[in-house]
Amino acid sequence: MSITDAINQYKEILGSEVKLVAVSKTKPESAIMEAYQAGQRDFGENKIQEMTAKAESLPSDIRWHMIGNVQTNKIKYMASYVHLVHGVDREKVLKELNKQGQINGRVISCLLQVHIAEEDTKFGFDYAECIELLGRLDQYKNVTVAGLMGMATNTNNQEQITKEFVGLKNFFDSHAVAHQWNTLSMGMSGDYELAIAAGSTDVRIGSAIFGARNYTI
Repeated sequence: MSITDAINQYKEILGSEVKLVAVSKTKPESAIMEAYQAGQRDFGENKIQEMTAKAESLPSDIRWHMIGNVQTNKIKYMASYVHLVHGVDREKVLKELNKQGQINGRVISCLLQVHIAEEDTKFGFDYAECIELLGRLDQYKNVTVAGLMGMATNTNNQEQITKEFVGLKNFFDSHAVAHQWNTLSMGMSGDYELAIAAGSTDVRIGSAIFGARNYTI
């Protein structure tokens, strides 16, 4: 299946209620442009410098999503243009986003990453830490928290995945009105259907659109 066909297929599946973030990490600009020409505007990258290089040479109306683990010393490179930072997994990241937002004269949108998986390799706040942080958000004037992000356990157990997604959706719902949240980023190529059923607003699809990733670059 071509990139164009894949984009069109996912847009038909997702409809207007769920946003498709096409995960373009390690992919060449030509592949991103094929998706762009098919109408895709939201792209996800997991390395700030790679994303910045692409942002500098690709169309300016692309909305760039930082979906990987954020290195605070590199936030300055994306602060002027990043559309949404999905993975704020510790307060140090929030502080640096706020600092760089102030330097660049903008308010940077982000999501708090909540650790919902039964895996140590996943990052994020637990629910108690998240609640504690919510009480301090007013000190970050150049950051707006638009919602939450979570990654389920990498397992074939669909009941477990669903339980993790539903738990995050329930937590989201209990705080969304008070904090004006509108984004719940859950679901990737292997579990996006379960995420949508649980209430995800954004899904991150990569290899199913662009093919296998090249990790040698």
